[in-house]
Amino acid sequence: MTIPSSVSATMQGPTGRKPQHLTPGRIGLYAFLVMAALFFLLPLYVMLVTSFKSMPEIRQGNIFAFPQAWSADAWVQAWSTACTGLECGGISVGFWNSVKILIPSMILSIFISSLTGYALSFWRVKGANVLFAILLLGAFIPYQVFIYPLVLIYRDIGIYSTLPCIIITHTVFGLPVLTLLFRNYYSSLPMELFKAARIDGAGLWQIFFRLMIPMSIPILVVAGILQVTGIWNDFLFGVVFAGRENFPMTVQLNNIVNSTQGEKLYNVNMAATILTALIPLIVYFGSGRWFVRGITAGAVKG
Repeated sequence: MTIPSSVSATMQGPTGRKPQHLTPGRIGLYAFLVMAALFFLLPLYVMLVTSFKSMPEIRQGNIFAFPQAWSADAWVQAWSTACTGLECGGISVGFWNSVKILIPSMILSIFISSLTGYALSFWRVKGANVLFAILLLGAFIPYQVFIYPLVLIYRDIGIYSTLPCIIITHTVFGLPVLTLLFRNYYSSLPMELFKAARIDGAGLWQIFFRLMIPMSIPILVVAGILQVTGIWNDFLFGVVFAGRENFPMTVQLNNIVNSTQGEKLYNVNMAATILTALIPLIVYFGSGRWFVRGITAGAVKG
């Protein structure tokens, strides 16, 4: 039996000129990526080395040099004794306030938006598209437009400057984007699964908890990352709606950095800044692959 020449060439493997590993275009791409990485990492490096220096060493002006004597005193002071106005309890007070704000806000916003996205995807009720359009409209209106009306509403119902006030605010403002994410994700799932569950007699809540939630792990992680970074890094809503006793970590950081009492402690300011950004960074880098997977899961059909 004679093997055709085309099949024989295929069996022998690829032929021709071996591709170059380092082309001018690839070298340019790597150079750009290195420059971009240095651009974003250089400020972080300066913050880190400054936080471990003493104030006499900082006054010498060499911000890029390693500390002559490494010391974590600035970190301890930023956490426990730095002054945030008239009180000197450190940024730890703001940390626990942020935790109390974050957890219920994240749970409520994710639960409501997942339920809304599920209903808009599978339960085709009259006016669903109009409701979805209204929700999307809320995502494109600047937050500053709503601040004064919300202050009046919260004042009239008696919850202004309280913990429920800031939790409700973060929950409501997280709904438009999260509803869009969940709707697109659920729209990419096979409709046959939903129809089979309906034939078996399952209702809205049974399908949601027993079928949709177990299949929603990637998009739940995406929603969690978005809410953690958005709520934890928020300053505007925290300073307006939380109240003095519930100021989140970002507001406490602003009070530390902009304090006019005594000497300006740059090492303490840098340590407090890194501590404030630590939680979102850990959450994002710890679940980065889930974030990409969840974002792309609903990108084809929606």
